[in-house]
Amino acid sequence: MTLDVPAHSAHASGKPASRIRQKNEETIIKAAEDEFARHGFKGTSMNTIALNAGLPKANLHYYFTNKLGLYIAVLSNILELWDSTFNTLTVDDDPAQALTRYIRAKMEFSRRQPQASRIFAMEIISGGHCLNEYFNQDYRAWFQGRAGVFQAWIDAGKMDPVDPVHLIFLLWGSTQHYADFATQICRVTGRTRLTKQDFEEAGEQLSRIILKGCGLTPVQ
Repeated sequence: MTLDVPAHSAHASGKPASRIRQKNEETIIKAAEDEFARHGFKGTSMNTIALNAGLPKANLHYYFTNKLGLYIAVLSNILELWDSTFNTLTVDDDPAQALTRYIRAKMEFSRRQPQASRIFAMEIISGGHCLNEYFNQDYRAWFQGRAGVFQAWIDAGKMDPVDPVHLIFLLWGSTQHYADFATQICRVTGRTRLTKQDFEEAGEQLSRIILKGCGLTPVQ
């Protein structure tokens, strides 16, 4: 997704400026994640995001034209991070290793960026209208390509015959659960918060359960 930024943006003049721009965008997106997660889209203002980011409000408008553009950038950022772990998937990959890597990567995203995951979940539950442009024909083709790799593994006898589409849904839902429903997990397990070790152990358990369900030997 292309972000709406001024044509005279400083990053065009050299690498140092580009690094400054990247750092500022990351700071703004992180601050926006915190605000959107706590107050939702309607309850959040560009002013509160600026205060959270420790930047003048004018800086936000320099990088992001309005609140909706920033909100979509937050959603697009987490989707692109999630999807990047599946972009290089090929029929030549070992299914057990590929699935294990994906589950571990998604669990790490849930640990590091739980706010963004929750914002995405709330957007989808409310209808996902702000993601209509993202979930276009290109995205559907990308999704079918991932499912096609799973089907190729099945056809080659590398894994049991399961529905690739539902397998992807299971991978998405199970890994994002540890970000979106962390409060529920903590309350039923008596924890005050989920630690890095908790996420690693959960990732190992998910890998074992999902790989076994696909007729694969879990990776040690």
